[in-house]
Amino acid sequence: MKTNNNDQQTITMPLEGEVMTNDGGGKRHPHFIESNTQEISLEELTKKNIIPTFSDNSLTISHQNFISAVTKVASNVFGELTPVELRVSHPIIGRIPSAQHKKAYELTEKEKTVFYQRIAFCCHVLNLTRTINGQTVNLCIGGVRAYNEDKLYSRKSAMKFKVFVGWQVRVCSNLMLTCDGYSGTIECLTEADIMQKTFELFGGFEPGMDNTLHSLEDLRTTPISEELFCQIIGRMRLYQALPMNKQKELPQLIVGDTAVNAMVRNYVTNPDFGITSGGDFTCWNLMQLGNEAVKQSYIDKWLERNQNCTDFAIGIQNAINGEDNEGYSWFIN
Repeated sequence: MKTNNNDQQTITMPLEGEVMTNDGGGKRHPHFIESNTQEISLEELTKKNIIPTFSDNSLTISHQNFISAVTKVASNVFGELTPVELRVSHPIIGRIPSAQHKKAYELTEKEKTVFYQRIAFCCHVLNLTRTINGQTVNLCIGGVRAYNEDKLYSRKSAMKFKVFVGWQVRVCSNLMLTCDGYSGTIECLTEADIMQKTFELFGGFEPGMDNTLHSLEDLRTTPISEELFCQIIGRMRLYQALPMNKQKELPQLIVGDTAVNAMVRNYVTNPDFGITSGGDFTCWNLMQLGNEAVKQSYIDKWLERNQNCTDFAIGIQNAINGEDNEGYSWFIN
């Protein structure tokens, strides 16, 4: 653990690769996304980061206002939330005009400016915790914002955001995202637009959230032999090399070779969901290996890849059980 002194107070900080949970237990758990991201507090984001504008100097919706809009709706729909866990990437570093002639090493902290092009955040609903397959899961809400998807070089226009709600496994912070819990890209001009579309997503998800969890839990009833796992992995690799017209005939798979390789490694080494975890390797384990692997994606690609892994595991289960009508049988034959 590290300690930072600030105004004569000692603050305990998590080690790299860990975050402190907000369940009162003081336990450490992995980040919900890795890749090239870094952790930042909401206070630092609010006080120390500039807010970009459009070419006509119209203000964009700031990252912190996006977070505030989503969490306000979430607390109204689901109840009390834990503090926000925030990851950022792609810093855009600058300096104030009066320091334009200084050398980099001469700059003071007050003369430096920064904003982060991409952010991802999440928090848990305090009173919504379940146990499935021997694992504690929390209802998790959050969002993603990437300024590179907005047209900042032009006059003010709708900005793009992504919002999600889904179940998250506490031991690894893997998000199990389904299509009914993911907004996709939403375009908004105001915070009111964000709140309206977020409310539509959360309001639609809330009545069936336990049914969603039960369908994910059911994945553990379908075992996958080592031979079949190797067949699936081989087909996932082959899919990447198929001509585009052939790929369109099959279910969409946006998990690349890097993630597939990570799934193979974790199949052998992951203590929670690999073959050393004890018990049968099932479609539940397959989903977790995929969700763990795509945590290495860039922030702006992470959510859709996560959902794709969940869809893939459910599709494989249907194919194994002879209930496939979407083409997932190709991956097991």
